[in-house]
Amino acid sequence: MFARSLLPALLLCMAGALHAAEAQVAVAANFAEPIKAIGAVLEKTTGHKLQITVGATGRLYAQIRNGAPFDVLLSADTKAPAQLESDGLVQPGSRFTYATGKLVLWSADATRVDARGAVLKTDGFRKLALANPKTAPYGAAAVEVIDKLGLTSALTPKLVQGESIGQAYNFAHTGNAEIAFVALSQVLEGGRLKSGSMWVVPQGLYAPIRQDAVLLKTGAGNEAARALMTLLQSPNIKTLIRSYGYEL
Repeated sequence: MFARSLLPALLLCMAGALHAAEAQVAVAANFAEPIKAIGAVLEKTTGHKLQITVGATGRLYAQIRNGAPFDVLLSADTKAPAQLESDGLVQPGSRFTYATGKLVLWSADATRVDARGAVLKTDGFRKLALANPKTAPYGAAAVEVIDKLGLTSALTPKLVQGESIGQAYNFAHTGNAEIAFVALSQVLEGGRLKSGSMWVVPQGLYAPIRQDAVLLKTGAGNEAARALMTLLQSPNIKTLIRSYGYEL
């Protein structure tokens, strides 16, 4: 009797497993933590799985142009998805903004960065890390901030560049740079600063960092990829994304 009562549930699980698919997702480095949480929700609710590749947006764009078999791109800007659309590599009508990011100046030292970023005008640090502005939109935003503050000449000798915003964070996290321009999403946990000190850079100092998602033509027939695109626009996932410091 007990085995007979379990049979429908087992058949349902087997049916779900048989229809589960896997998507290759290229993700901008600032969104590395949120996509893990979103992937877990996707797998729990649909059985579909994600294979995630994290990197600088410019590098991911180049890989896609060179034939990398990604199904979805979650970019750190609007430029790369729009260009891929012009290149004919995007499923028509799939592009949308999934988040708007915020730039922060961060230090692993809890006392080094003040609430107004005045540390940038002092001799209180030797190295300032940022992502490569040519391949990472957050790096370009950091350069824009430095320029608007009139500190380009003073800070240029102190700059160290990471390939991505993830590497810029690691420079400061490991002490190879005292401070770094990173994404707010990298230093928050549960909506609060995980450690160290930070200055949330005022929006007026850099152009909004709108981050677009696209379903690539290689992923048009992939159920997992299509399910991810739908999930990203659901109210619960938007709430999750906001908890990492993004705006929508």
